[in-house]
Amino acid sequence: MTLYATFPYDCPYLPDRTAVSAVYDPTVPLDSSLYGELIRYGFRRSGYRLYRPHCPGCAACESLRIDVNDFRADRGQRRCWRRNTDLTVGIEPAVFRKEHFRLYKTYQGVRHSGGEMDFEDPADYARACLESPVDTHLVTFRDPTCHLVAVAITDFLTTGLSAMYTFFDPEASRRSLGTYAVLWQIQQARTLGLPHVYLGYWIRESPKMAYKSHFRPAEVWTGQQWRQLAPDEGP
Repeated sequence: MTLYATFPYDCPYLPDRTAVSAVYDPTVPLDSSLYGELIRYGFRRSGYRLYRPHCPGCAACESLRIDVNDFRADRGQRRCWRRNTDLTVGIEPAVFRKEHFRLYKTYQGVRHSGGEMDFEDPADYARACLESPVDTHLVTFRDPTCHLVAVAITDFLTTGLSAMYTFFDPEASRRSLGTYAVLWQIQQARTLGLPHVYLGYWIRESPKMAYKSHFRPAEVWTGQQWRQLAPDEGP
């Protein structure tokens, strides 16, 4: 396997730290089968680029996944599921739609203004969120009035589902739509007979990442094997 190191850049998650990524050989065609294997070794996709953290002296980023057969929703997650039974779920192609982009901009403006995913230009949004060499779909959630309340960009892989990015209506905070999207992905993976849902990188020191460790049991990649998070790890 050929990997290339990026130039150092400011870490988007931990202040005053420098990050380096190891990027998979971009000349090798990427598809759902190959990504389905490499995601099991801590890799993550951004557009057509496959990478994993390679930061000198830092191992804070740990790939986190949920074993869908062992997962058991806690009381709060069960309430969240019941609260959203009135939503209609659709699975759409990963194509640009103005309705999706309006929701994306609303979400970014309230939750992550100025962050690395806060794109003003629709073309930048499309490159980061929609362009994909794998089987990517937009899972849409609509309320009883057909109002779009959430979109979960999801990669359907041979070894599981990968939750790439989710955005939702900040005014519907009572619904806990970020949690509901993950619960839906877990249920969908079970339906498809897939073993895992991959939630990307978890950083125990980052409040933005705290929600990922709420789904138990969770496993993190150590660089050599997957290990289950201990009960006292996470919030």
